[in-house]
Amino acid sequence: MAPFDGTQGRAGCAHCALPVADGARFCCTGCEAAYAAVEGLGLDAFYARRRLGDGARNLKPEEHVAFDYAGRTRIDADGNAELHLMVEGLTCAACVWLIESVYAREPDVRDARVNLSTGRLVLKWKGSADRATSLAELVARLGFKLVPFDPSCLDDAHAREEKDLLRATGVAGFAAGNVMMLSVAVWVGVDMGPATKDLLHWVSALIGLPCIFYAGLPFYRSAATALRAGRLNMDVPIAVGVTMTAAMSLSETIRGGPYAYFDAALTLLFFLLAGRYLDRRARGRARASAAHLIALSARPVTVAASDGTLRSVSADAVKAGEIVLAASGERIGVDGRVVDGVSAVDESVVTGETLPRDVAPGARVYAGMVNLGPALRIETTATGERTLLAEIVRLVEAAEHGRSRFVAIAERVTRLYAPVVHVTALATFLGWFFLAGAPWQVALLYAVATLIITCPCALGLAVPSVQTIASGRLMRGGILLKNATALERLAEIDTVVFDKTGTLTSGRPTLRDEPGRVPGDLRLAASIAASSRHPLARALCRAHPEFRAVEGVVETPGAGLEWNGIRLGSRAFCGISGEGAAVGPEIWLAEPGGRRTRFAFDDVPRADAADAVAALKARGIAVELLSGDRAEIVAAMAGQVGIATFHGGVSPAEKTARLAALAAAGRRVLMVGDGLNDAPALAAAHASLSPASGADVAQVAADAVFQGSRLGAAVELLDVAARAKILIRQNIVMSIVYNALAVPLAVLGMVTPPIAAALMSSSSIVVVANALRLSRGKETRWIR
Repeated sequence: MAPFDGTQGRAGCAHCALPVADGARFCCTGCEAAYAAVEGLGLDAFYARRRLGDGARNLKPEEHVAFDYAGRTRIDADGNAELHLMVEGLTCAACVWLIESVYAREPDVRDARVNLSTGRLVLKWKGSADRATSLAELVARLGFKLVPFDPSCLDDAHAREEKDLLRATGVAGFAAGNVMMLSVAVWVGVDMGPATKDLLHWVSALIGLPCIFYAGLPFYRSAATALRAGRLNMDVPIAVGVTMTAAMSLSETIRGGPYAYFDAALTLLFFLLAGRYLDRRARGRARASAAHLIALSARPVTVAASDGTLRSVSADAVKAGEIVLAASGERIGVDGRVVDGVSAVDESVVTGETLPRDVAPGARVYAGMVNLGPALRIETTATGERTLLAEIVRLVEAAEHGRSRFVAIAERVTRLYAPVVHVTALATFLGWFFLAGAPWQVALLYAVATLIITCPCALGLAVPSVQTIASGRLMRGGILLKNATALERLAEIDTVVFDKTGTLTSGRPTLRDEPGRVPGDLRLAASIAASSRHPLARALCRAHPEFRAVEGVVETPGAGLEWNGIRLGSRAFCGISGEGAAVGPEIWLAEPGGRRTRFAFDDVPRADAADAVAALKARGIAVELLSGDRAEIVAAMAGQVGIATFHGGVSPAEKTARLAALAAAGRRVLMVGDGLNDAPALAAAHASLSPASGADVAQVAADAVFQGSRLGAAVELLDVAARAKILIRQNIVMSIVYNALAVPLAVLGMVTPPIAAALMSSSSIVVVANALRLSRGKETRWIR
């Protein structure tokens, strides 16, 4: 039989194709057992169909999907391709591992990630869009269905699945209750004759068999799909156990035997379905916020054609450069630039700011914002998966699915599940039947209990459940995690280093009150400054909101403004000399008669900066301030917020060197910065955080991004990370303890199939409930 990836020209495990030692055929005993099990089941074609090289079997025409993969592929300037799809049929972490393992063997695939919560598959490869179809076929051969990623369908699909599970749970519970009453009558009926017992068994069969078939459909379908693709999943042993129990009970009923356990099969299904339904509900809670965000921009938009006609199209169909109309009260469906109209927009979905923002021609708007005023005409710059809203959702999903050390441990254990559980169940049957001399029916019941109780669902949920809930809680607070490995690193932080301008401060200068200033000077300066978007010009306008903008202002980029011979700008532009060195930001007003007026500005700390620093210190975390500003300004700011260790006048290289020195001293540093000069330090730190108002390069380098003006987001982030680490460890320990205690009990015959189902479902519910504790704590929204 050919190895899994024999066509790729390298030796690998005969089952999973992972690297093996020289001369070895398998990478581990688990793969060897799985290989033998598949071969024994007559599924030899499985390995031939899963060859990944040039010898792969071409799909039949009817097997090809109906939509154009290449047309949905994005190619960037560097020739990297990216495709977003939705995978139907995912049931557990093992499915995710299988898909990602297949793509890992493709030399041109740079990254492949599957999100279990949303079902999104993100494929990235080096090459042309034509490669998309062949890559998609690899997953189709495994028995999964691929469809275009459509966020608007997520809620409907998951709602249908939850409704089907709830209906099946109700049927199983109803039937189990009725059959149990009949079984109790048989058990306690000491004087009951054989004919009466046989009649009650037949009535139990008439009630139980149709309900077992219907209630077990979720497991049968999943198991059949896996077996058709030549693989095993966690539903295969459940389907086998339920089917064998029902078949044995029917056989006993036909021949008048005593071993009819329809009640056991139904109770088993009831507990399994109840556990799965609760798991879907918990996973749906964590998924809902991200799915809701992206669905906001999936509504039709109105496009204005060049001839003045209007047409309603989906947001994805809008091309860059087209003009979109946003009526009053309508949610904007594209990213773009306002070209006509003056209004206010609710941007709370995107930025978290609760106050509306005024927009005019030239202002940027994003998908998900709501137009609160008159209609706007918007020139489209991005749609669909290219919008800022879609990028936010991708950050959230990446955070849910990151590969932390705890995830790696859990996946290595669950990977060995299928071969180990079947071998254990077979050993249980053989031991009880041959060694203990038990009837084959009793031995079979104990084997079924072993099949059910050894399911590692709790371990598979131990890490993802906490990561997903942590990401959801942080996102509700306006904090976006860019990867889940950061969550683990953030839990180790013992030192926080802040940048000053734009991070510790608001980055929004305010005019300093100075005695002796003539009110008319400020009014004149604000009237001229209204023609500029410079931060200091905006600060002047805010200081005197009653200004009236004047016409005919000429702006010299990088220097200042001029109107009727009056100049407003830098010292050099206004001809100022001999006035002493500038202390902080300033702007000058120079009038024709030689009169000069100076306006000085302060960059005040964020409103909660001192409280955030105090909170970090209270948690035993050291706090430092690094800034490129002059030492005296940095010292003054450090004194205002309560930071004892500070360094001024440092370059980007010196910031990085300071972080390296702290790391060498054994410190775990969180760097919080927003500027272009902070990017190297953000990348060098153990973990990093950037405000959403920061430079793009800073946000790219950071592990997390917080929205709004509150610096307390750093405290919340560290608190959630610390709690998540504790909960993950608790979940892993509980899962291991459960299996260590439950499996021996099942093998020893001390657990029946219904009890095994209750224990297995309970373990998953306990793990998810423990993770949900993270969402029940006090939440603070830092996006005010």
